[in-house]
Order: sequence, then structure tokens, then C-alpha cells
Amino acid sequence: MKKGKNFNRFLLLWTGELVSSIGGGLTSFGLGVYIFQQTGSAASMALVTLLGFLPTLLLSVPAGVLADRYDRRLLMMTGDGCSALGILYILICMMRGGATLTQICVGIFFSAVFSALLEPSFRATITDLLTREEYSQASGLVSLAGSARYLLSPIIAGFLLTVSDVKLLLVIDICTFFLTVAGAAVVRRGIGAKEAEKKEAFLQSVKGGWQALRAKKGILLLVAVSSGVTLFMGMFQILAEPLILSFSDAKTLGVAESVCACGMLVSGVVLGVKGLKGHYVHTLGLSLILAGCFMAGFPLFENIPLLCVFGFLFFAALPFANNCLDYLIRTNIPDDVQGRAWGLIGFLSQLGYVVAYAVSGAAADALGRLTGRGVGRGAAAVILAAGICLSVVAASILIPKQIKELEQQPMKEER
Repeated sequence: MKKGKNFNRFLLLWTGELVSSIGGGLTSFGLGVYIFQQTGSAASMALVTLLGFLPTLLLSVPAGVLADRYDRRLLMMTGDGCSALGILYILICMMRGGATLTQICVGIFFSAVFSALLEPSFRATITDLLTREEYSQASGLVSLAGSARYLLSPIIAGFLLTVSDVKLLLVIDICTFFLTVAGAAVVRRGIGAKEAEKKEAFLQSVKGGWQALRAKKGILLLVAVSSGVTLFMGMFQILAEPLILSFSDAKTLGVAESVCACGMLVSGVVLGVKGLKGHYVHTLGLSLILAGCFMAGFPLFENIPLLCVFGFLFFAALPFANNCLDYLIRTNIPDDVQGRAWGLIGFLSQLGYVVAYAVSGAAADALGRLTGRGVGRGAAAVILAAGICLSVVAASILIPKQIKELEQQPMKEER
């Protein structure tokens, strides 16, 4: 395959993910504001996030197996297309007079079940399309697409909520699914189906993915550290919105989130254009240490400009960490087990999110009641502690020899 043609196909697929990310961000922002206005509880917001995340976590392993056994592009189309039905259900409930918290949870859970098919297939498709030299650049662009839900979606949603309501955001999100499916269909036609020649039993496929991870202790150590990192980052993700909404409005929240996410945009552009050329382990550790420091500074004052400065710096550090983590793992796993391996990695590394979503909202509410200062300052206290812990955990990446050895691998032959 020619390098330019393959990268153009990746760009088409990436564009679909960019559009989908913006649409998903609109829904996430709109429902978060809606729930907080209805309940005034960080725990309620955390519950919806948890139910939207659990299917992705629990189904990541079987989704990874499917990505290695069947047509990856078809799985992406199925996941994106069917996940729109859950959002449609919430929209219908709202058009009938308002969706309850239970109805929102049901719709989000259903949508997330099908979205779980997407991630391992998408990551494995990148490996199908690109050479090793292109991985770092592609990872930067993927991080950029992911940042769109924080960069563009909040400010768009904040503006739209001043002229309409959350139903408009849901309609826009549903429409983006069609564009995403169309992009995956074009790429599928261009490179064809890539199914496994031999269909293994499900447990045998999972075992193959696990053996790929166990083959190098450094990968398991990175995954273990990643689980701790996601715990603390998940707390920040859950509590940043109720913290700001406790002393401001939805429009200000949208602007603040977008300004903060500009940090991810800047880093994503730099990595998308140039990529990284080495020192992946040190860059990974340093970027996460700095992210923890910036997270700890985020909630110190009820001041939007200062909050935006710390938020900008926090998001600027993330693409470097994601880029390094993606490269170190991708280049140490055989191509034919990439799908199931990424499924297992997604499951293990994101266990921290489950804990964060389960306890952070309740902890913020409890601290707010205990101190008598409200849910906003309770959220601030939790975020501060999480930032300090993130820096401590990130520092551990720089120590093990097994992790440093991951970037000392021979170059893979170009396709």
C-alpha cells in the first residue's frame, strides 16, 4: 500500500471521529447542565457518566476480540449507527414533557453499549492503515479529535442553550452519527474487509490478547499506572462542571471549558504536524506530573480567568502523555492481536474511571454538606487532592527499567 493513499484514508476516518466527538460533546454538556439544574447534585451527574462509561469498560474485551475476528470497519459503522438510538430515546422522552434521571440513564447506557464496539476497531484500523513512522503523527491527530468535545462542543452548546434547550443539542448529535458511518463505509470500501483467517474460540482469543500484554512486563506496568492515572483524572472530569456551575452559569461554563481545552488543541496540532522523535518514557512521566500540578491549581479560587489558565495547562499536557503511551504500547504488540490487546488495555487501564465516577460525586456532595460551603467547594477539595495524587503516581513511571526498555525496539517494516 502507498503511504500517501493510506494516510488520506486515515484522515477521512479521523474526520468522521472529529465530527462524532463534537456531537457527543454537545450531548454530554447539555445533559450535564440539565441534570445539575434539575437536581443540584454532583452525584447525579456522576451516575449518568458512570452508566455511560460502564458498557465501554465491560465490553472492551469482547469488542477487542470482535475487532480481530471480523471486519473492523463494519463494526465501527454498527457501533456508531446503533448508538444514535439511545440518544434518540432521550430526545423523545424530552419532547413528551421532560426526561427523568432514570430515562436519561437508560438512553445513555444503551448508546454506550454500541459505542463500545468502536474503540478497539478504530485503534486497530490505524495499525492496518499506517506505518510505524506515522503512528506518532496519527496519535496527535486522534488526540486533537478527542479534544474537540472539550474545545468546540462546550462553547457551541453554551451558546445554543441561550437560544434553545438541550433537545437541539441532541438532534445535532444524532445527525453526526450519519456522517461518521459514511466515512467508515468509504474507508471500508477502499481497503476491504480484514477478517482473521482462523476463528478462535472467544476465551482463546482473549487469552491471546493477555499473552501479548504479558510478553513484556513494561506494558503491564504502564497499564497498571494508567489505571491510577484514570482514577484521578476521572475525578477532575466529573467535578469540574459542578464546581463552575456552583458560582456561574451554563454559558460561562461553556466558554471556560473551551478556553481550557485550547491547551489540548495547541499540543494536538504540534504533535499532529511533527510528532515525537524519542524520549517517550520521560515525556510521558513529566507530562503527567505537570498535569497533576495544574489540576491541583484548578480549583483553588472561584475565579474564571485563573481557572482557565490552570485548565489550559492541564489539557496541554494530556496529548503528550497520550501520544507516548499509545506509541510505547502499539509498537510492542504484534499487529494480528492489536484489537484484543487494546480491548484488554482499555478494560484494565480504565478501571480507575469506574471508581472515580462512583465516589467523586458523592464525596463532593458530602464534603459540601459537612463544611456548609456547598457542592462547589466540596468538588474543589476533591480535585485538589486528586491532582496531588496524580503527580505522585506519574512519577513512578520514570523508575522501572522494564518501562524504559519499551522504546528500545527495532523499527517495524513499512507496509
